[in-house]
Amino acid sequence: MTTREVRFEVPEAKTAVSALVWLPDAARLVYVFGHGAGAGMHHSFMQRVSGLLAGRGIGTFRYQFPYMEQGRKRPDTHRVLHGTVRAAVAAAHQAAGGLPLLAGGKSMGGRMASRAQAEEALPGVVGLVFLGFPLHPPNAPGRERADHLTDVHIPMLFLQGTRDSLADLALLTPVVDGLGPAATMHIVEGGDHSFKVLKRSGRTESAVFDELADTTQRWSTRFA
Repeated sequence: MTTREVRFEVPEAKTAVSALVWLPDAARLVYVFGHGAGAGMHHSFMQRVSGLLAGRGIGTFRYQFPYMEQGRKRPDTHRVLHGTVRAAVAAAHQAAGGLPLLAGGKSMGGRMASRAQAEEALPGVVGLVFLGFPLHPPNAPGRERADHLTDVHIPMLFLQGTRDSLADLALLTPVVDGLGPAATMHIVEGGDHSFKVLKRSGRTESAVFDELADTTQRWSTRFA
């Protein structure tokens, strides 16, 4: 497997950010993988998912949003976040040698990818994968954050836990159903927003992460 760190420019932020490229031998696809609001691309969740996907023929292009790169806690404006997704996709396309791209990410990273795609199609991106779509803030149920998804015209995979405090499944399920056959939702029983399960579930953390990777691999076979 080829691994390397690269940097790319984000014009909207007038700065450059870092990315990690993991390309397994004979990669079929590359996942442009954005991090969540509170942790960057080096977080153990990001590393673990990237490693498991690599073992299934899917490379990853993990990248930082400018605020995280600069050590700030407050996320960038939507304009900068969307611009970062778009710049990351362009950099990933070059790093991946033209392989088909998936985009998305953990929580905020996934939602920003979908918003960017809804505004203007991301070149080379054939599908979106959400690792915990953040439908609403904790304890504030709502569906407004999903309004833009009707303007996404490529396949989408929602990986969601039943205990996710940022996505009440009673609200998210009809949203996904309303998107038609392009949208698929996979439920991780007992998983919270980070897919952690309670000990009494009898499931191991490894089994849950394998489920995430296996589901993504099976879903992605339609593209390569």
